[in-house]
Amino acid sequence: MKRFISILQFMTRIPINIDTGFDEEFHKTITYFPLVGLVLGVLIYIIGLVSGIFFDSFITSIIVTLALVILTGGLHIDGLGDTFDAIYSYRDKERMLEIMKDSRLGTNSLLAIMFLILLKIGFIYSIINNNLLWTVIFMPVVARLGVIVMMYKTVTPRENGMGNLFIGKASTSMFTIAILYTIILMIGISKLIFLASTFEAMMLISTIIILFIFNNLFKKHIYKKIDGVTGDILGCTIELGELIYLFCIYLLLI
Repeated sequence: MKRFISILQFMTRIPINIDTGFDEEFHKTITYFPLVGLVLGVLIYIIGLVSGIFFDSFITSIIVTLALVILTGGLHIDGLGDTFDAIYSYRDKERMLEIMKDSRLGTNSLLAIMFLILLKIGFIYSIINNNLLWTVIFMPVVARLGVIVMMYKTVTPRENGMGNLFIGKASTSMFTIAILYTIILMIGISKLIFLASTFEAMMLISTIIILFIFNNLFKKHIYKKIDGVTGDILGCTIELGELIYLFCIYLLLI
């Protein structure tokens, strides 16, 4: 429980005033990444329900998207922007790593963030209009399960960095446990609480497979650029994972 609370405090801005102390094996919190996603998913679903009482679907989709940004403190969006500024600057490896550290906003960063937010709003709008708001619960879950791919048997090109706490630290057992309980949670919640059909439940699970394939390809692409993974890449992967999940729901269930 202490490890789950610590990673919840680390990855979100949810106010939890509990001192969990120093953990020498903090990397073991990787197992709880999807659970952090579930907490976020339930919160944005509730926010979406309440918003739907007062506003139309379009405004609600904006509020849901904004809520997730606020709950995570924009941490992952920052990683997305830094990644696109650096990786697609077409410079050498050392210069790319320097660009990632630069706090200034570049053109690639601006475009990546803008289109990501626009696409998220658009997909969530369509999902709401098709009475599938409940599927947004699993958006942060699947994305945070998928990012473990970027921590499994990887290295970092930096000596120091926030991402170094996790990069290369995900073991096979951590990964397997996270996959198994995520699938159980997704099937259980979708069928027992939202009375989803077996087809809908299976389509939800298929998003995990699709995201794993994408993240493996993305990891190979990043390795060609900087020979490793950084904390910004992890944040970028989570944001892209959420978008891919929404895209899959749009294609498979709408």
